[in-house]
Amino acid sequence: MIDTGPEPVGDVLWSPDGEWLAVTVSPGGGEHTQVWAVRPDGTDRRLLAGPTETPAKGSAVFVRWTGQGSTLLVAELFPSGSTEAVLIDAALGHRDTIATGPLMWPTAVSRDHKRALLRHGPRGMREMSVADLPFGDERPLLPPTTDLGALSPDGEVAYIRSNAGRDRMALVAMPVGGAPQVIAERHDAELDRFSVSMDGSVALLVWNVAGRSELEVADLIEGSTRPLPPPPVDVVTSARLSLDGSLAAMAGEAPDTPSQVLLCELATGVYYWVAGDVPLPDPIEAELVHFPARDGLELTGWLYRARPSPGPCVIYLHGGPESQERPTFNPLFQRLLGTGVSVLAANVRGSSGFGRAFLDADNHALRFHAIDDVADCVEHVVRTGVADPARVACMGRSYGGYLTLAALVTYPELFRAGVDVCGMADFATFYARTEPWIAAAAVTEYGDPVADRELLRALSPLHSFDRLAAPLLVVHGAQDTNVPVYEAEQVVAAARARGIPCRYLLFQDEGHETLRKANKIAFMDAVVDWLGRWVD
Repeated sequence: MIDTGPEPVGDVLWSPDGEWLAVTVSPGGGEHTQVWAVRPDGTDRRLLAGPTETPAKGSAVFVRWTGQGSTLLVAELFPSGSTEAVLIDAALGHRDTIATGPLMWPTAVSRDHKRALLRHGPRGMREMSVADLPFGDERPLLPPTTDLGALSPDGEVAYIRSNAGRDRMALVAMPVGGAPQVIAERHDAELDRFSVSMDGSVALLVWNVAGRSELEVADLIEGSTRPLPPPPVDVVTSARLSLDGSLAAMAGEAPDTPSQVLLCELATGVYYWVAGDVPLPDPIEAELVHFPARDGLELTGWLYRARPSPGPCVIYLHGGPESQERPTFNPLFQRLLGTGVSVLAANVRGSSGFGRAFLDADNHALRFHAIDDVADCVEHVVRTGVADPARVACMGRSYGGYLTLAALVTYPELFRAGVDVCGMADFATFYARTEPWIAAAAVTEYGDPVADRELLRALSPLHSFDRLAAPLLVVHGAQDTNVPVYEAEQVVAAARARGIPCRYLLFQDEGHETLRKANKIAFMDAVVDWLGRWVD
């Protein structure tokens, strides 16, 4: 074990020379993270970037080691909403700011530090540009949208995950000053993530195929791809290549298998287990179900069925909405199944992994259709004999918490109980109190807080709480600056004013995510107890 201090660790990454570990920590459990460096033996721990004042202002996240000495590429976010891309020497402490701007994110830098790959734009409209350093002009590479990118060692080729000109994410090579070349694409899957070797010769591609992961190796010199055998997990959640591109290190999981660390020899396709607990003794079946929305759009979800006959059931809604329910290890679902409560973890419109058209199908006024999708989820579990119509609950976190509240007030007759975890209740107060960069990035997804004021008011569940009928559990982190705790306070006050049974679980040392083990257990206990009281 390496002592990185008392705060939760969010991410860690080896330096190429093995001399340092870069570590992201969350002081107080909040969103304002810091970047530290520490030696592999736990010595010489030092703060590289991030806020030190209380209350914290700004945040810092490491992106990647550049491959030149002990230099780390870091993104620093400021309260104004601006971001700075900084090269930091972990050994010497030297700092060099290479780019700055609103809604900007550094994704890569060439090994000679003469070129950087930068992402710009709000949610759903992000694009990549390449900049010559130290003060050269930026050149846009592809139209929106993309989130992931890497540079060849010499900075002459950018590798970008993009859906420009297509519905699904593909891997595109963009020579600086040249035409884009599609390295890999699939009509039945989206490129979920990729990793390029330090020498730029090989890339590991992780495809999202209806929620499960499939792997390919791309030879970036020859321009060819070949599949790897199926991984021994359903979902690969992280993947990085060794320096020479011969090994892939991965994390992955399945409904009955906690997160594992695996190695894969790319030449042979042989997988080796490195770390992680063994699978649960009793397998958990996650069934991928397809069903139509009322307007004919196909929806999907992962069904965890607790009993053969109709019984209590929870419609679970993920955050984002640019996210996806996938067959991963979820202790809460396991707890609910153990008490006889089935779960439909739904992918309503707006979810990622199904193409650009599906992702954009809930933007602005189309969000009313996403609320209808939740009701169509209920119709599906009732019609197929999973749920007793009098014992259905709705639950979600972040955007899923918002969608839970919206469904509870739009279709009060369908739900016996609800659980709102750090969800938005009123778009006006969300925009006024969230981080400036989050507000700016959210306009393309939700609408403009000024120009679309009336639409956002109609979409805000708080203004329809006279229709709330379901007992409500509200969970939030006091340090949440993504969806500020004021959203939860409004919900609790409005529910109690109506005489609706309402429990409020506030974690003082958590932010938008619940990171600490004791709090995770307390959260699951609260949800199981609440649903056991009202639907079981």
